[in-house]
Amino acid sequence: MNTTSSPRRQSGTTLIEVLVTLLMLAFGLLGLGAFQTKAQVGSIEAYHRAQAVVLLEDIQGRMHGSTLADVPLFVTTTPLGTGDDFAADVDCSLEAVGANRDRCEWSRALKGAAEVKTGSSGSSNIGAMTGARGCVTEVQAMNNVRGVCSPGIYMVSVAWQGLHPIKTPSLACGKDLYGADTHRRAIAVQVTVGLPLCNPTPVN
Repeated sequence: MNTTSSPRRQSGTTLIEVLVTLLMLAFGLLGLGAFQTKAQVGSIEAYHRAQAVVLLEDIQGRMHGSTLADVPLFVTTTPLGTGDDFAADVDCSLEAVGANRDRCEWSRALKGAAEVKTGSSGSSNIGAMTGARGCVTEVQAMNNVRGVCSPGIYMVSVAWQGLHPIKTPSLACGKDLYGADTHRRAIAVQVTVGLPLCNPTPVN
């Protein structure tokens, strides 16, 4: 009996198909890794901005709770927070009660004193943004002269170092303190301190 032999059809996966599959998988994993990195950076940036808002609300409350004579003393000539003159006063016990004590406590909050991490190498403040600084500038001075009664208006700003470059902020707080100014983040709020006992009626 004569039998005719025919070539067998190959089944299974060839080496080229395996390599192509691995290459596609590698590209997919690289894309996923890049996405996770961007998501993590975005999450940190959002956390820092939320912390900055809390710090703005803190000093705003302190200014509204101060006496009218103390409010102008909140104005800063150099930013509070990272690198300021309150470094030696770790708990603000050296400052008299009033605007200077509030400035010192706000400085500690800017440095992250609200959350402290303790480890084998000591303790470190972790409750604020990287390189956080705070500024208070006077927009309009208080004038309690009868018939004028102009409230005090102040611009309170918080600046910190971001994780990636963006458009340079228009606010001046912390300018040139973070290397390239495109890495600086800054937000601000306007604080108005009224004169409730001032008589707006001029003297005749």
